[in-house]
Amino acid sequence: MIELDEKMLRGLQMTELDLLCELDRICRKHGISYHIIAGTMLGAARHGGFIPWDDDADVAMLRDEYERFREICAAELDPEKYVFQDHTQTAGYRWGYGKLRRRDSLFLREHQEHMPYEQGVFIDVFPIDAVPQSHLGRTVWNVRCFLIRKALWARVGRIADRSALKRFCYRILDAIPEKKILRRYEKLIGRSRKIRSEWARILMFPTPNRQWAYRRKWYEKESEPIVFEGRTFSGVADADGYLTFKFGNYHELPPVHMRKTHPVSGFRLPKEMEIE
Repeated sequence: MIELDEKMLRGLQMTELDLLCELDRICRKHGISYHIIAGTMLGAARHGGFIPWDDDADVAMLRDEYERFREICAAELDPEKYVFQDHTQTAGYRWGYGKLRRRDSLFLREHQEHMPYEQGVFIDVFPIDAVPQSHLGRTVWNVRCFLIRKALWARVGRIADRSALKRFCYRILDAIPEKKILRRYEKLIGRSRKIRSEWARILMFPTPNRQWAYRRKWYEKESEPIVFEGRTFSGVADADGYLTFKFGNYHELPPVHMRKTHPVSGFRLPKEMEIE
């Protein structure tokens, strides 16, 4: 495995900043609403940029905005420099959300070397979908999301999981045809479109809070501009409420042993991002 040193990590962050700027450019040009979220939003609020040890960046859009962005990327992105991937247009791609990548780079996550698509430096672009208003309904929805997500993850989990029993279970799940799993996911998206609720979530990403969701208002209200690495991006509405809900006392730094990066087996930055 490759251990990222300080210069490599900073070069990675600057590449992700370039991707954020490209996403922001497209969204501003076409009137698409987006929000930086999760650790990226936390970094903006607490550090004015990347959390010093963070190696990824996260953006979210309500489902209709996400699908507009996906369609527009085909015409807007420089195909020699950028690529947008998601399960609808990238063969073998098994995540239920999108990634905007730099093509002239490599960021190969451990145990994903066998995945059959480009794996350059990326930012995650998450679609946000409605979930039921009742807690029981959201709990049932969470189980559905969990099962589909694990079936998609099985292609990696059969290799990556430390438990022999879980690797065996993932091998069984991996025998399910990919198209069948994705049809289940698309059906779930269709059901979400019919829901009227104050709650929403990323369907294909863990939502480890007691509500199994987040307040929809954080994503649908007009975004609040926030400075991140000297650039202005769209942050979630009610940043303090969102960050407190997600992280608790978000002003407090985590213990040193929790400040981790993702293990990678292949790494190459675009030449202009290399730091001497």
